[in-house]
Amino acid sequence: MAMFRNRKRRTEVLERPEYGWIWKPLLVLLVIYLVVCIGLGIWWSLRPDSFDIQQAVVEWRGDETQAPLPRGVAFSSALTASVDTLLDKPGGLLRNDVAPPGVWLDNMPSWELGVLSQARLTVPALAAMSNGNAALLTDAETALDTDSEAWIHPSAEKRYALAVALLHDFTNNLSGSSALTNRGDALAQWLRSEADRFEAMTRRLSASIDDPEALRELGVDESELPEATPWYRIDNIFFEARGEAWALMHYLRGLRQDYAPLFEQAGAMAGLERMIAELEMALRPLWSPMVLNGSGFGIFANHSLILANYTMGLSDQARRLADSVEGLRSAARARNPALLSRPPTRRRRTPRRRRKLTVQKRQVIRR
Repeated sequence: MAMFRNRKRRTEVLERPEYGWIWKPLLVLLVIYLVVCIGLGIWWSLRPDSFDIQQAVVEWRGDETQAPLPRGVAFSSALTASVDTLLDKPGGLLRNDVAPPGVWLDNMPSWELGVLSQARLTVPALAAMSNGNAALLTDAETALDTDSEAWIHPSAEKRYALAVALLHDFTNNLSGSSALTNRGDALAQWLRSEADRFEAMTRRLSASIDDPEALRELGVDESELPEATPWYRIDNIFFEARGEAWALMHYLRGLRQDYAPLFEQAGAMAGLERMIAELEMALRPLWSPMVLNGSGFGIFANHSLILANYTMGLSDQARRLADSVEGLRSAARARNPALLSRPPTRRRRTPRRRRKLTVQKRQVIRR
């Protein structure tokens, strides 16, 4: 009988809730951890602000004087600052994160991929426009080609930081003799590659639109569309396109400062300003908590369709700019960077025929 009494006593001890207090602080810590991760995820998902081109020139060139800078300094500084933003923004590079909250996010990593794609496309074009030694750009291109999801040594952050340092050295080495070319051929080639890039992006955005009538309005042939985008990938493509538009907007602002005489000679400055304005409109804040995929005049908007309209217009405008600057050569010196950093003044519109005659007269006088 004593043996049965001892067994009953041991069973009662094990079933008593003496250790229940351990789970309470663990549960509180888990809730705090989740709240912190959610807060960090929201903060890290905010798009970085646009940077000022003149400030980027001062940061990467280290020249605060108002003297005309060598051609290409603003363009190269904008490229360098865009890549550096991927590393310096809140949370740093998120595409290769393997721990929460970065591993849970997908919008900001897609945005990073868009910026990175633009940098990869622009570095070879910068080398083609360079008159000096482009070895630094070749090494920077190799560093940028690193897989963005690599996190084991050498990680993507280290390779992209190396690319930033190489681009910085290239910017510092720009001088009167090694400035970017004053011919528009290489610039036209880059603009055409941008046109092809945004045309492909239009097709990718259109693949998420289940509305044949809307596709016809975009001028997209349904047979040329890629495979239909799954519903869980629509926001990824949307934010990737926004990342490309953000980077291109800064690159064009740099070109406006470096190649203003060339665009004015071609009568294409208004087209360049229009393209920058289109990019700014495409980057307006998204007030919806998620990317909607409505159709027609329904209750919900179709954010991919709206963005596809902008990317289609950007593609067409880039081709027109390429045609206008190809074969031209500018002998004028670079303008004062302080003047070019000011916002353009609003000019009175003139009839198209009068504008053509004015451009022709200007070209005859310069010849």
